[in-house]
Amino acid sequence: MASHINRAIELLQQDQAIYYTGGHSGHVLNYPQGREDAHVWADYINVGMEHGAFDMAGLAEYMRGLVDGGPTRSGHRTPTVIVEAPVNGTDAANVRFNAWQFRQILGRGVHGVLLCQAESAEAVRAFVESCRYPHHSPGVDPALPSPIERMRGAGGAASGSRLGIGTRGRGSEATAAPVWGISPEQYLERCDPWPLNPKGELLLGVKLESPEGIANCESILAVPGLGFAELGPGDLGLALGYVAVPRDPYPPEMKEARGRVLAACQKKTCAVSRNCLAGEHRRQARRRRACHRRTPRRDGEDRPRAPAASYAGVAHGRSVADDRHPRRELPPE
Repeated sequence: MASHINRAIELLQQDQAIYYTGGHSGHVLNYPQGREDAHVWADYINVGMEHGAFDMAGLAEYMRGLVDGGPTRSGHRTPTVIVEAPVNGTDAANVRFNAWQFRQILGRGVHGVLLCQAESAEAVRAFVESCRYPHHSPGVDPALPSPIERMRGAGGAASGSRLGIGTRGRGSEATAAPVWGISPEQYLERCDPWPLNPKGELLLGVKLESPEGIANCESILAVPGLGFAELGPGDLGLALGYVAVPRDPYPPEMKEARGRVLAACQKKTCAVSRNCLAGEHRRQARRRRACHRRTPRRDGEDRPRAPAASYAGVAHGRSVADDRHPRRELPPE
């Protein structure tokens, strides 16, 4: 029986590697595609809205298709769906002005959000706060005024690395809860970032893909509420002057960036994307996808544990891998 609504969280909690599919330029978002993807080989589906269309009606229909096409082979109501938001995490003001995007995305019943171009801890803190309901307290600065005190005019900002109060409002639980298969009241309690909230079902991540993001990666990844981080070699490489996307083995400056992100994730015990991992994870992802096409299998069969010797970043066993970059090496569809 599934212990989490969010399959990706369930696996990360077990120190398993997880694998995703889906590009940055968008996804087919309609009901038939949702039904088809309900039994996808991957542990989660990435929906790119940074460069793809911001299609909330399509996303709602897609999530409905996932529900009707389910359950998954692992017994979950739907596969995990994580959406790349259009807004970039360049600064806190930009994130707060565009927090409506997170509310719209989460209101469709997805299981996580990825903030691209994360460049400062302040921006990421605003991101996490924008995705949380105000009644959740883990990670919030206890020195902040209480709701009653705020009603009487008291104010203040969170100090240090602590969070401020969540700013997501009531309203979309009526549309999101049916996708998760729970009541609106249960959704209000369980839609909170994991692992900050061990009972949370929301997976929040950041993409570090600029020189500024790399420079501040340690403080960014110290923000409470993050579940994973991803290195963006395409945009980072472009900023460094590489018109063609650098591939592994990376040039020296990209290796340096990867090492910093990896070390920061390891210190935070935060899951790290495949761009920071050794090739064995990519080979395992391709084997799993091919196996999924050829034969039905029991959930967990051929599932790799993160090999401790493959790279320092998986010493804690948590890793995220994708199949986009090596797709040309996969067996034909």
